[in-house]
Amino acid sequence: MKKCLSFDDVLLVPQYSEVTSRSRVVLGNRLGNFIFRFPVISSPMDTVTESVMCHAMNEAGGLGILHRYCSIEEQVEFAHGKSYVYAAAIGVTGDYLERAQALFDAGIRIFCLDVAHGDHVYMRQAIEKIKENHGEYCSIMAGNVATLDAFNRLADWGADAIRVGIGGGSICSTRVQTGHGIPTFQSILDCAQSDRDAKIIADGGIRTSGDIVKALAAGADFVMLGSILAGTDESPGEIFEGQRGRYKIYRGMASKEAQHAWRGKHSSNEGVSTTVPYKGSVVPILRDLDNGIRSGLSYSGAHTLPLLRGKAKFIRQTPAGQIESSTHIMRK
Repeated sequence: MKKCLSFDDVLLVPQYSEVTSRSRVVLGNRLGNFIFRFPVISSPMDTVTESVMCHAMNEAGGLGILHRYCSIEEQVEFAHGKSYVYAAAIGVTGDYLERAQALFDAGIRIFCLDVAHGDHVYMRQAIEKIKENHGEYCSIMAGNVATLDAFNRLADWGADAIRVGIGGGSICSTRVQTGHGIPTFQSILDCAQSDRDAKIIADGGIRTSGDIVKALAAGADFVMLGSILAGTDESPGEIFEGQRGRYKIYRGMASKEAQHAWRGKHSSNEGVSTTVPYKGSVVPILRDLDNGIRSGLSYSGAHTLPLLRGKAKFIRQTPAGQIESSTHIMRK
């Protein structure tokens, strides 16, 4: 039986470095016809990404993906007449072709085919249809998948980028409800062995800038974030007062609450709804992540993401090592 690694199981080995300043580190990467200078994408969740978050992500050099849990007209309104690069999520059944056409007409050129289990016949049909309708004029981000075989299939079907990770999100209960999943870090390692040229989007289980560096070193081209960005001014939803401070709602899109809000019923139950402390503006959060990632590359002596992947050396750490790796003063 194969043993799988998660982010906390590994560390990167510090190496000789000639990176004299974090400002000299280049984090840029290409996705479709666009180049982003910050390898972070905000998740297409209704408590994370609408137009305000997309704007903030673009200002930081990253990408926001408008969620699809609204009417076509509402999603188009989020996207229409904007000067920034936006992406938008669509499904793989129902009105997805109509939604894609309306979004394309509004200027969207990156489509995220957003389903929990991307290694599926519906995904193949959707990729082929979108490619047939919009071809070279758009890029397709597909997923989610957890294995190399699935990654290769989606790439062969025409996906330009693939979300890698099943069941690792902080509000995801897929592994509990279905018994299926693979630690996201292991999935990245496995999918990075592909000889296809689709981009790897690490999605799930990422809690810190250190986890982002590990994901990028393991082979990811970008990371997708949800909980880190939730609870900010730029995330959708109202701020409310609680017994211990101010909060905002953060929920998985497969939770009962999200499904009922979106379509008035629920089928599967593979997520939870909770609250997170109100964090203020997302801008300093993104700035701190950027600084942490740049520092991470400098510890490996890498000025660019390709150099990081080429130089990275991972070690496994014991449970005692995991404790030592944290700010363990609070454990006394």
